[in-house]
Amino acid sequence: MTLTVWDLMLRLFFASMAGGLVGLDRAKKHRAAGFRTHMLVCMGAALTMVLGTYLSIMIAGELWGLDASAYRTDVSRFGAQVINGIGFIGAGTIIITGRQQVKGMTTAAGLWASACMGLAIGAGFYVAALISCFFILLTVAVFSKLEVFILSHSRNVNLYVEFEYADDLSDVLERIKGQEARIFDVEVTKSRGDSYPYAVISMRLPKKKSHTAVMTAVAQVENVRTIEEV
Repeated sequence: MTLTVWDLMLRLFFASMAGGLVGLDRAKKHRAAGFRTHMLVCMGAALTMVLGTYLSIMIAGELWGLDASAYRTDVSRFGAQVINGIGFIGAGTIIITGRQQVKGMTTAAGLWASACMGLAIGAGFYVAALISCFFILLTVAVFSKLEVFILSHSRNVNLYVEFEYADDLSDVLERIKGQEARIFDVEVTKSRGDSYPYAVISMRLPKKKSHTAVMTAVAQVENVRTIEEV
């Protein structure tokens, strides 16, 4: 087995294009890790796997004047370090907003999957890389709409409600109970500086009661400034 210049160019080009396709969806949604980041991660992973393969060929072929029987190299060792190292980049894309929302998980998972796809391309396993690229794109582009549909019809709802005074929370809770919703958790944050107090309310809606109906009812409470489903 040999690695020609054309073979090397094909693998790196394929990796950059496959990673870029995944990154396009993230870029359209203005995520931190977008088109170029996914390209670099996938191409870097492919290069790492190519490097491991190259070292294995060099030692096995005794091209460095080494005794092949005295040396052993594991091609997958470099790839294992990529899987571990990509966690640092992925962790940097995950944030917890002031509304207690966790954002960036899908982007982090996409980066990790792109790295794995790059390893497959670097190893020359093109069939697995094409299949994985298809399913990654399917997950981030198509299944996201399915996720929105499922969540919009879920009976469990988390509402972010911002109001002018802390005493207004009792009116909000009474209005929610008036919608026959069952409240099972309330996280309250007091006002800080110029910000208003807010609460993240977790509840379970009754059957045939829509999310919009409950949010509209809460929005009509006096002194409620902002309401959003999180």
